[in-house]
Amino acid sequence: MLSLFDDYPVHQTPDPIAVPASSDRDVYERYWFNGYSSDASTYLGVATAYYPHLGIKDCGISFVIDGVQHAFHASARATDEPTDLQIGPFRLEIVEPMRSCRLTLDDNETGWKADLLFQGRTANIEEPRHTWMHGLRRVMDTTRFTQLGHWTGSLTYGEETIHFTGTDMPGTKDRSWGLRPLVGGDPRGAPPLPRETGLFFLWAPLHFDDLGVHYQLFEDTKGRPLYTVGAFLPVYDSIADLPGVEDPGATHMRNLEHRVTFSDTSRMIETAQLAFTSIDDGTRHEIEFEKQFTYRMKGIGYSHPEWGHGQWKGEVAVGAEQWSLDSVDDTSFENQHVQHLMKVRMGERTGVGVLEQNILGPYRPYGLTGAIRPPG
Repeated sequence: MLSLFDDYPVHQTPDPIAVPASSDRDVYERYWFNGYSSDASTYLGVATAYYPHLGIKDCGISFVIDGVQHAFHASARATDEPTDLQIGPFRLEIVEPMRSCRLTLDDNETGWKADLLFQGRTANIEEPRHTWMHGLRRVMDTTRFTQLGHWTGSLTYGEETIHFTGTDMPGTKDRSWGLRPLVGGDPRGAPPLPRETGLFFLWAPLHFDDLGVHYQLFEDTKGRPLYTVGAFLPVYDSIADLPGVEDPGATHMRNLEHRVTFSDTSRMIETAQLAFTSIDDGTRHEIEFEKQFTYRMKGIGYSHPEWGHGQWKGEVAVGAEQWSLDSVDDTSFENQHVQHLMKVRMGERTGVGVLEQNILGPYRPYGLTGAIRPPG
């Protein structure tokens, strides 16, 4: 099955590019973005993915403003062409690889419309390959890279329009591919035996005026680091100034640390201090976080009971919804994967960013037990 990419010298196997190397039904390709106003009052999230063995593409756009989270969802049958990134009225265009992307949402029955341009203010940083086992089966095996940037354009929902103006709307691009568990799994075989399993995931891309910061930590239920990456990333005034795909001027970190406290009634993080140490000169850097509000990742499909990733919704389907931040049940499974919008301080620097948490199962260092039980 030939595709447009087959005309480029990028093949890793004798198969055409459109043929995944794995036959696992959970193979996926995903683009993910966030953005937030520099005063930490508004948050935007976007995700779109392609599941070649399921024959499905889906996407979500969701934002928080004035204490309400709004969400647009779409899903469609995938074509045989992997470069076709259209899902109903939604389209992703790679304007310049590793530098800029454009997201458009045409008029549709939900009343949502958008034209948004993401441009990098840093080069990209590769995160370690993530592998997560459940018994003998590899349920997650992914590669990701991250880039800090900013947004321009507009987003309309109903009678309201939000305008994004570049440096006033910083954000992040996250690109990943590989295997990732989807809703439903594989029903074949014996029921799984009880075993201690879980994950502790923290992810924090941060913007300062003169610097980008990236922190990513994956630990097991005992608190042992599985995958970590930390870096200071030089920032640039325009994408023309970016030094390449990756930046030789990045300062890489080791010894990633975290101290967090949780709500009395849920696993939602309330306060956080993160730290890491420069590989170059051994300097330890500590970052203080001040929580503004919490964005639920279900707004762009993560653990959503109806619009979860990789669910068949028909040839083309769209939908929209909204909810008050005050009405969310933080003890429900669908609300465990979140990003907290944060004001941050590192030494004399002040900035803005997110702290993402996905904490499932036991985690001994903080006394967490059960699947989603709060501390204590």
